[in-house]
This record gives sequence, C-alpha cells and structure tokens, in this order.
Amino acid sequence: MIARDKAILADLERFRCLSRDDIADLHFTHTKHPVTHANMVLKRLRRDGLIKCSIERRKYIYFPAERTIKTDSQKINHFLAIADFYKQVRKAEQPRIFIVEPKYGKGLPEPDIFMIWKAAPWFVEIQRTHYTDRVMADKLNRYEQYYVSGAWEKELWQPAGKKVFPYLWIVGVGRYKVEGRPYRVYQSSVEDMIKRIK
Repeated sequence: MIARDKAILADLERFRCLSRDDIADLHFTHTKHPVTHANMVLKRLRRDGLIKCSIERRKYIYFPAERTIKTDSQKINHFLAIADFYKQVRKAEQPRIFIVEPKYGKGLPEPDIFMIWKAAPWFVEIQRTHYTDRVMADKLNRYEQYYVSGAWEKELWQPAGKKVFPYLWIVGVGRYKVEGRPYRVYQSSVEDMIKRIK
C-alpha cells in the first residue's frame, strides 16, 4: 500500500467519514484531475475491502472498513462539517495537531475538535443547529470545570515552561452568552477568524 492510500485510510479513521470531494481536496489537488484520480483510488480501496461506501446520498460517503458509525447515522453531517472546517483552516495554515472528538473524562468538555493551529491550542465546537442558552451554558461550564481542575496543564502538547489553556472557538449557527469565563471564547466563521489573526 502506498503512502497516499495510508493517508486516506488515516483520514477516514480520524474524521469517521468523508465524501469523495473531501478526499479529492485532501489528497489529490496536486493532480491534473483530482476527482477522477480520487474515484479510481476509492474504487480500488473498496474492491480490496479497505474502506466501505454509502451510496444512499447523491454524493457517496466513505468510511473505514471497520466503521464506528452507521451509514444512516445522524452524525454523518456533523463529521462532514468537521472535515470541511479542517479543509478551511489548513488553507491558512496546516494544524500541527487535529483531533476529532477528544475525550477528557466524565463531566468534562466534549469538544468536536482539539487542534494546535497558528501556534496556539484550540477547542472547537461546530454548531450546525442553535442550542438553547441552558445547553450552551452547560457546555461552557464543562470547559470551566476543566480549567479549574488544572488537568490541562499536564497535556503533552503544553509548551515547555508555560502552561496555556486552549481558546474555545464556536463556529456555525447561533450567538451565545460567553462573557465572564476564565478562558477566551470566540464566536466567528473560519474566514473571519483568519482575517482577525493574520
């Protein structure tokens, strides 16, 4: 198996699922015909049993062979939105770390993404629907509990000699009350954030 095939499989594991166009954008933009090349490789990987495919949508969705979500899962659009976010931020700068749905423990935050990007740590919440103030407050309280616990200071990504709590970035639908938190919270599109930190 060549390195590109391994990279496609790794991205399917990381993002849980990807569309053909996502895979073409991530792995074939250096070719003259990215979509054609992506189709050929995906067909071979399916034939060899290395990936699965859902043909229930207009655009096929690809999964790891040992998929962890059902092909009709409500979370598919959520994972595709995470992949889209990744494609947007990497245009400005490739994240050094990009973890989908990291786990920090019961009662602690459940971010959609943890990444190191633009030399800073970020928690990212991708909002495809508007949450009630109570639900969002509960989410923000979990981040605050994590902040107060100090457990984040022991993370392997922490820079030497300095402890940094990640920024929280809310992307997508809705504006929320985020004031008065002991950590920084941003609510903006990717485009606006890139303009802000250039």
